Amino acid sequence: MNVYLLSLLVFSPLLGIVMVALMPKKEERTIKQFGFFGTLPPLFLSFFLCSQYYSGVALSLFDIKLNWIRFGNLEMYDPKLFTVDFELGLDGLSLIFILLTTIISSLAAIASIYIKQGWKGYYLLFLILEIGMLGVFTSENLILFFIFFEMTLIPAFFLIGRWGFLEREKASYSFLIYNGIGSAVLLVAILILFARTGTTNIAALTQIMTMGGVSLFAPISGSMKFGLCLAFLVAFAIKLPVFPFHSWMVRVHAEAPPSIVMIHAGVLLKIGAYGIIRFGMGIFPEQYKSLAFTVVLFGVLSFLYGAFLALVQTDFKLVLAYSSISHMGIVMMGLGALNEAGIQGATFQVISHGFIAALLFFLVAVLYERTGTTMLPKLGGLSKSMPIFSGFMLACGLASLGLPGMSGFISEFMVFLGLFKSQPLLAAIGVIGLVLTAVYILRAVMLMTFGKNDSLVEKRDLRGWELVPATVLLGLIISVGVYPNLLGGPLQGTIKAMMLALGGR
Repeated sequence: MNVYLLSLLVFSPLLGIVMVALMPKKEERTIKQFGFFGTLPPLFLSFFLCSQYYSGVALSLFDIKLNWIRFGNLEMYDPKLFTVDFELGLDGLSLIFILLTTIISSLAAIASIYIKQGWKGYYLLFLILEIGMLGVFTSENLILFFIFFEMTLIPAFFLIGRWGFLEREKASYSFLIYNGIGSAVLLVAILILFARTGTTNIAALTQIMTMGGVSLFAPISGSMKFGLCLAFLVAFAIKLPVFPFHSWMVRVHAEAPPSIVMIHAGVLLKIGAYGIIRFGMGIFPEQYKSLAFTVVLFGVLSFLYGAFLALVQTDFKLVLAYSSISHMGIVMMGLGALNEAGIQGATFQVISHGFIAALLFFLVAVLYERTGTTMLPKLGGLSKSMPIFSGFMLACGLASLGLPGMSGFISEFMVFLGLFKSQPLLAAIGVIGLVLTAVYILRAVMLMTFGKNDSLVEKRDLRGWELVPATVLLGLIISVGVYPNLLGGPLQGTIKAMMLALGGR
């Protein structure tokens, strides 16, 4: 049973897809219930896997490998040559990302109750998107990873373009074009690796690339390794995104339905960070080391650029969009530090921002439902009419700016600790971004909660089911901030392996 558990996890949303597909289009309430229930099997399975890990069970016991595709007939040389197997696996890093995906997907399904029409098509695409995300974080070979990666793009494109705001079509095409370019770069790099090594297995490629270019099929020069590493970094920098590849993400945050932005900001952007860690840093450690300064430089630029632009926005959705760019800059800074504190802090930042962004955009969904606007000048006085909502908004804002005791603090502290060890000058420049973050977050929250606007005095506060996503996400943010080892424990093995490959201590 164990060997099929990961397959069951990845494809379990199919049960919800079948239930939704069989319902008549007019059954709004039932479709929404089935859409939500379709996210529960992967959620429960991810909790089971997590409980198994903490009870001492080796995650490798859940790996699965099945014969899938063979190119040519080269068994006389090596039976593994030019084969692509169906391989799913799990380690501490992917376990954390799986938990992030299943939790946010279930909570975003609750937030999807605000979708006004086309519920059947919406939930079908929503659940297909979840399958793609789960597949990305469990794939053990690059071809399978790429298939699941592409599987996330198509449903996201339609979810943005069909159920978004006024300029949703422009946002969806911008999303598809930019991510399509990143996918093309990624595919070329994967095909070159496959052609030169005869394998796409991630563990095999890691071994080949760290053994001086000894492959199963053809030698790989140092310059080719550098080019492939650069290609992976560019592909995933677009996904993250990093300045100057960011404009598509701003449009998506502004125009996509908030429930989808919960997934986009909370999970989809994190595929970029996961790819850099797993492939850029994992498969090409030596080449990645030579690019570390550039990674940090682009991280600092993104951090400051996003913070400056967030400071001058009047639309709260745009404040959050540029805030995401800024916080992803922190991730790049940590990944470029090349030490344990920086890499662990960057991973913490990925998970922390996932929860914080999901909560903020859930609150945006509630806000737009109540007021019909996200413009800051029109949202004053919410502390009087919506005190519970305002309390959650303030708490989440404090987490985003790095208040001690919340997840944002521990991640930023570790990133800057690592960066001051390796690149003190760039770290000192980056500190300016911390000040700007506090300013733009407090400005936005204070304008909404204590600004003057008497037209909102009768608006309904958070209540009933709306308290579930808000409470769960805030609880996770505080839990990680108070007890960071919730994440640190599963990550230790992965980070130690990376430090060994990078030659660090």
